[in-house]
Amino acid sequence: MEVDKYILTEALSAILGVTVKLQSDCNGLDGVIQLHITSLTTLAFLGYEEFALVVQPVLHLTFLLTRLFVGEEQKSQETQTSESASSSLRKKIFAIPDDFFDPKFDFDFTNMSESKSDKCARGGEPYKRPYGWMRFALKVRNKYPDGNAWLGTRGWRSRSVPGEWPVSYHGTGLQGAEGIVQSHFKAGDRRAYGRGIYSTPDISVAEAYATSKKFTSQKNGKTYKVIMQSRVNPQKRKIIKGKNYWLVPIPEGTSAEKEKEIVESSIRPYGLLLKEV
Repeated sequence: MEVDKYILTEALSAILGVTVKLQSDCNGLDGVIQLHITSLTTLAFLGYEEFALVVQPVLHLTFLLTRLFVGEEQKSQETQTSESASSSLRKKIFAIPDDFFDPKFDFDFTNMSESKSDKCARGGEPYKRPYGWMRFALKVRNKYPDGNAWLGTRGWRSRSVPGEWPVSYHGTGLQGAEGIVQSHFKAGDRRAYGRGIYSTPDISVAEAYATSKKFTSQKNGKTYKVIMQSRVNPQKRKIIKGKNYWLVPIPEGTSAEKEKEIVESSIRPYGLLLKEV
C-alpha cells in the first residue's frame, strides 16, 4: 500500500477527531498545539478535556465543570459548556514531528491470511495479527522512561518475551471525553463492567467499530478505514470474562492528573492500521 506521511496525518485526524498536520506544514501558523508520542495516549483515550490540562491550561476551569462520567446519558448545562470548549479545541491544529512515524517497523498484512503455522503470542496473550491491514509504525522506541521492554523484540516470533505487553486494537472514533467506552457500550453494560478504557485483542471486533471511522484522503481520493494498534499493560488491565474486551479501570472521582497517569502507564499506541475501502 502506497501511503505517504500526509495520508497518515489524515488517518490520525480521523481517529482522534482533530486536525493533525506535520510540523513542517505548520510553519507560520498561529495557535498550533504540539502533539508528541507520549501525549498521544492522553488525547486518544481521555480526550480533549484531559489533554487541555496539559497543553491548554486556559481551558482548565471550563473543563472542570464536568468530568469524565462514563454511563451518564443526561446532558446538563455544565456538560454543554464543556462540549463547547472541547469543540473550540477541536478546531485547533495539532502538529506532530516530521519523524512521528517509524517506517522501518511498518508491516504489510494486506495480502496475508491466518494459518495454523503462524499463530503467535505477545505479552502472554494470543496475538491476532491484523491480516488485511497495513500497519504504519509510530516512533515509540526510547520515548518512555521505563525503556522498550513493553514492545518486545523485533521480528517474527511465536512466543512472548519477558516484560512485553499484549496487543490491543481500537477501532472507534475517540471524540472528546467519550473515548472508546462511550462508543462501545450502552449505559447498562458500562455500569456492569466498570468505568475505564475498553479495548479488544481481536482485530475483527475493532474493525466493526472502524466502519464509522472511514476517511477519504484529499491527497489521492481513496477511502480508508483506520484502527489504532496499542499495547496494554497486563498489570493494569482487567479481562472481561465471556467478552472479547479488556478494561483499564478508572474509578469514578479520579482526579484529572491521576487519570492521565493511569492511562499513560497502561496503554501505549504504537501503530496505525489502514485498510482501503
